[in-house]
Amino acid sequence: MDARFCPDPSVLSRAAPAPASTLVIFGANGDLTRRLLLPALYNLTLAGLLVDGFTVIGVDHNERSDAAYRQQLTEAIRAFVTDKGRESGGDGLDERGWGWLRDRFFYLTGEFEDPDTHRRLAGRLATIRQEHGHGNCVFYLATAPRFFAPVIEGLAGAGLMREEGDDFRRVVIEKPFGTDLASARALNAHILGLVTERQVFRIDHFLGKETVQNILALRFGNGIFEPLWNQKYIDHVQITAAETVGVEQRGRFYETTGALRDMVPNHMMQLLAMIAMEAPNSFDADAVRGEKAKVVQAIRPMAPEEVAREVVRGQYDAGVVQDAPVPGYRQEPRVAPDSVTETYVAMKLHVDNWRWAGVPFYIRTGKRLATRCTRIAIHFRQAPHVMFRGTAVQRLTPNFLVLHIQPSEGISLSLSAKQPGPILRLADVKMDFRYADWFRTGPSTGYETLLYDTLIGDASLFQRADNVEAGWAAMQPVLGHPNGVERYAAGSEGPAGAEALLVRDGRQWLGLT
Repeated sequence: MDARFCPDPSVLSRAAPAPASTLVIFGANGDLTRRLLLPALYNLTLAGLLVDGFTVIGVDHNERSDAAYRQQLTEAIRAFVTDKGRESGGDGLDERGWGWLRDRFFYLTGEFEDPDTHRRLAGRLATIRQEHGHGNCVFYLATAPRFFAPVIEGLAGAGLMREEGDDFRRVVIEKPFGTDLASARALNAHILGLVTERQVFRIDHFLGKETVQNILALRFGNGIFEPLWNQKYIDHVQITAAETVGVEQRGRFYETTGALRDMVPNHMMQLLAMIAMEAPNSFDADAVRGEKAKVVQAIRPMAPEEVAREVVRGQYDAGVVQDAPVPGYRQEPRVAPDSVTETYVAMKLHVDNWRWAGVPFYIRTGKRLATRCTRIAIHFRQAPHVMFRGTAVQRLTPNFLVLHIQPSEGISLSLSAKQPGPILRLADVKMDFRYADWFRTGPSTGYETLLYDTLIGDASLFQRADNVEAGWAAMQPVLGHPNGVERYAAGSEGPAGAEALLVRDGRQWLGLT
């Protein structure tokens, strides 16, 4: 996901400023910090959502002074704002806003697992408390997953997760949260033995996208949709997350992960839960997350023969993406020449509850596909053709309600309309809503909302322990099944087996292009 700056901070500033706090970033020199967290903090600054007591401490093993770290960040944010300014006609870096944020960055050199690092961090935080009069702190783990438990152990051991008075202490954990059900349960048990669930924010950047958040507003804020949102009127649901990029320099990581572990138990399960959940009794975080957990827990477990029939794994070969030749997965750096790791996965799932009985959910995600898009397509049941017998109408248009999540956020509805003229003929037409047409929303990283929510303590868009474990539980039968890997050309719509998955049911995927 590209990092972006926000040319219209007033969009964000409709919220109240977050309380004074300190953000501690473990992995301060990493790609996540530079590409996503830094631009998001810059956007929040321009929006006036960070107050004078706000401070950032970057922690990493590389030697840096505060001044050198600030210069490093200045070069990074200037490069991003310059590049994106050319694309969107922006005015460049807001020197005053950046100066305000830059001077609040500090740096601490230390190893993540070294108790001395945490002791020195505690000293820094004590000084900030004396200067600013608060002990509020959010610890952001922008690290490799192997450091999640050790860092939290170190924080707890140094007393840094202990909350006193009205002060809060929170920890933000990136994905992947475990590699299977057993490891996710073990990690949850370990962490929750040190801190409370209320203090843990398991982040999923998909849930920071505007259209994902709008799913609840669309479903529960409009009387025309919710009565139709069930097995009586919906034929099936398609959830797609397609990327044009390959594994780039992440071959070593991807070899042990693959598309299934990387995307399905977290991103795809969250999208499915948002589209299929029952109405919560409020927008309280636990009310929302409770309903999401129920949906994922209701996914029908697959028997081995069902996995063989209803799960397709693929791996990209060499091909052409956006008019440029690209290598196959096995030719990527740090990838085994005989690798059977999947870069694509498609499957059919069933949610066994009253609302969705008999409605299949088809999900697919992959790399090096024809286009980049994330969307949810609701396919409504066909209207009867009987009254059109004897007319020129041979078929009726499938009615798709499509929620476009990225790259262009919006909603579209496909339906049939009569073509002008004396003969009754129907045409396929589309009604489109795009956020950019109705709201002046500048592009963003998707992390602005998530960072802001951690600072104010709203966990609605974050995964609870049972959410995470339910996603892994649903995928556990698939993880343990040795499906073959089907090859597909880079720049295509994926392996032929994915098309056959729907064709067997008399359906077809909505085309990527």
